[in-house]
Amino acid sequence: MKDKEREKYASVMNEIKRRTNVVYAFLNGERNAMYQAVNIELMCLQIRKILELIALSSLVANQKIFLRQVQNLKKMWNAKLILKDIERLNPDFYPNPIYEKPSDLEGVENDLINIKEGYLNKEDFIKAYDACGKILHAENPLGHKIDYKYYETNILIWMGKIKLLLNCHTIKLLNDNNLYVVHMQEQGKESSTVYVFELIKTLHL
Repeated sequence: MKDKEREKYASVMNEIKRRTNVVYAFLNGERNAMYQAVNIELMCLQIRKILELIALSSLVANQKIFLRQVQNLKKMWNAKLILKDIERLNPDFYPNPIYEKPSDLEGVENDLINIKEGYLNKEDFIKAYDACGKILHAENPLGHKIDYKYYETNILIWMGKIKLLLNCHTIKLLNDNNLYVVHMQEQGKESSTVYVFELIKTLHL
């Protein structure tokens, strides 16, 4: 991935950060739409867009494919099918959450340790995407009422899992053998940062 594509990926992460800030502004009471049902609906809309950006982000290095998938999203409502369609293009599209710790190896600054639980996995993604989609439609007065308490509880959970997924993560991009380490936040920087690591194959004799 060239510098231009790295900048594109970082810009997608920055867009996610901006939308995340909106959600937390409503959660913390800094912003208010004067009607709690609308507050919840606004947050769910942002979460749904955040999830779409997560799904599409690994395709930014190929603009034609990225734009085509954006158009496909307008026609697709099933999160499972969305992920399956993107995974068909890039099997390693989903972010891999990690944390870094000082390495004992000579010449290596940090070891990259996989986070194994607590983050937004693909199953969580599907549940959150589908739930947020349902609340964006008007409530049927003759049907089941929307359980806004469910959303009040789960929005906070979803956001925590999204933050853990993206805070520090690795990605593999389409037609690219390198590994990319992404920091959503670094001291003294407003923008997300993307680092590239060349993967070296070891020959066993």
